[in-house]
Amino acid sequence: MADRNKRLDSNAPGHFYVDATCINCDTCRQLAPLSFEEVGDYSAVSRQPDSESQTHQAYQALLACPVGSIGTEHSDKEQLRSAMASFPIQIETEVSCCGFNSEKSFGANSFFIEHPGGNWLIDSPRYIKHLVEVFERRGGIAHIFLTHKDDVADADKYAAHFGAKRIIHRDDADAVPGAEWIIDGEETVRVGPQFRLIPVPGHTAGSMALLYRERFLFTGDHLWWDPHTKSLAAPIRLIWKRWTLIESIRKLLDYRFEWVLAGHGDRVQLSSAEMQRQLMALVERREKGSGLR
Repeated sequence: MADRNKRLDSNAPGHFYVDATCINCDTCRQLAPLSFEEVGDYSAVSRQPDSESQTHQAYQALLACPVGSIGTEHSDKEQLRSAMASFPIQIETEVSCCGFNSEKSFGANSFFIEHPGGNWLIDSPRYIKHLVEVFERRGGIAHIFLTHKDDVADADKYAAHFGAKRIIHRDDADAVPGAEWIIDGEETVRVGPQFRLIPVPGHTAGSMALLYRERFLFTGDHLWWDPHTKSLAAPIRLIWKRWTLIESIRKLLDYRFEWVLAGHGDRVQLSSAEMQRQLMALVERREKGSGLR
């Protein structure tokens, strides 16, 4: 719970604020970009919400914050209930963003796919009653796809509750003792006609992406959208092997998709042609910066 006594001076005056426990994970800035910005080493309320929709988004950010750094000057239970009920937030059709980001994964996003052959959880949110009940109403969880070792969070608790099969690459498997499905090597693995598990080593040795319906690409910390440069981005630090990362980005040119849904960083929807152009531009920037061209 946020502490008024630790309210950052960088906050705009008013109802919402961020306190000094903020870990600057970007969760609030993704959910309520008109209200929160990065100021120095923290997020802060750059502008108080001035509409119902902005207020709703700010309460979503408050609930999703992995360390409870967002507070309000007075309690509004109705707004909180409305924001709570909005999670998971639908992105499109059967794909949703879970919210309730976990401190264990430094506030990484997680996602949920409703599928007639069994639902999928991509990385893990906090293990909380609200999400458990929502997942139960929607048919449970059959698979938990873990993009890499950093974003495992409470996957073991969800797996135990729902009897779900945890999927992780062998090179990151030490983060999930007892995982039910270990992926080996760098070959893409097909799961039925709609799912492809794509090893993309670079950020970690065992990083993977999940392609669903040749439309949605769940990327973990491998790839994301940068709203400031309006371009795709990838890690420049905390990298296992820089050259391998570039080759893993290039590997995605073999696939078609319209959404990038990232663990850290913004999500984006583009045409498949524009996504290809963005990927190629990213590869070229990285090759040039690394002295490969």
